[in-house]
Amino acid sequence: MTRKTSARDALLARREGFQEALLAWYRGCRRRLPWRESPSPYATVVSEFMLQQTQVATVLPYFARWMEALPDFAALAGAQEATVLRLWEGLGYYSRARNLHRLAREVAAGPLPSGAEGWRRLPGVGPYTAAAIASIAFGEASACVDGNVVRILSRLTRDATPYRDSASASKAFAPLAQELVNAAAPGDHNQAMMELGATVCFRRSPTCLVCPVRGHCGAATSGDPESYPRLDARKVEHRKVVRVWCERAGSVLLHKNAAGARRLAGLHELPTAEQAGMDPAQASKGRLVSRKSRGITRFRIEESIHLARPPRGRLGAGLVWIRVSDLGEISLSGPHRRWTAQVLADRGR
Repeated sequence: MTRKTSARDALLARREGFQEALLAWYRGCRRRLPWRESPSPYATVVSEFMLQQTQVATVLPYFARWMEALPDFAALAGAQEATVLRLWEGLGYYSRARNLHRLAREVAAGPLPSGAEGWRRLPGVGPYTAAAIASIAFGEASACVDGNVVRILSRLTRDATPYRDSASASKAFAPLAQELVNAAAPGDHNQAMMELGATVCFRRSPTCLVCPVRGHCGAATSGDPESYPRLDARKVEHRKVVRVWCERAGSVLLHKNAAGARRLAGLHELPTAEQAGMDPAQASKGRLVSRKSRGITRFRIEESIHLARPPRGRLGAGLVWIRVSDLGEISLSGPHRRWTAQVLADRGR
């Protein structure tokens, strides 16, 4: 019998004790989050979409603003896309907002699905989100499996299997996660696993001494929790982007992404040198206005913004002049909203 199989079987043999310890801790120590304190299927759906690849602290003000403006599926279904994007502005991954909008239009007129399988048929809903909605809002015993759960389960069982990435590890751990679900309180169980990963079972320096399920954890007992899970190192690609800042008669030159673009459809950004019809090497010789660095998935992007003369003649595709006084009325991607405000403030506008 392998160590992996033995540890897994031992955990399942003590499943009830694990479930009870986890649930008691969660109900006594959980963070008071608005979608938990005033639960509803709609609040659960909105929060789960917002929390995809985004931290709780970032989501909180967006969730409050969203719920005030669009309090239910009917309100969201009837909203204009521009309104939806403005409320989402700054959260990134805008396809989530569009999918949420499409989902609302599909469910507003009919009964909501109650099971994970039904939710998976809706726009933007993958296995994790479907299980979260079905368990939290409808009490279905479906396990959520993401990076947090993978980390917890791999440490509980000291699973030393090397995995290519988090997605392949999630698929491998899904059966065990399902066997561990507390059928009497599946929503709280799934949220407890998320809470444990977010507040105790950290990727680095986990606080094992205060962990409610420490007695069930092989990695805590052996003292090597940071050894799990074993995921291949992600390769980071570095990219450089040269953007230009052009002003004319109280207006700023922006680039509006096409409505059918895969990313950032319909949103405005400061144009790249290429979009403005300029050579990047030449544009980068202009006075540096700002330099920014940010990470998007596996990319590390360094963006420099340089002062440039307005392009002559007819504007290229997607280029538009927007009056400074109207910037608050259009949809800008989150970073570009901040950058534009900063540049204008620095220039005394």
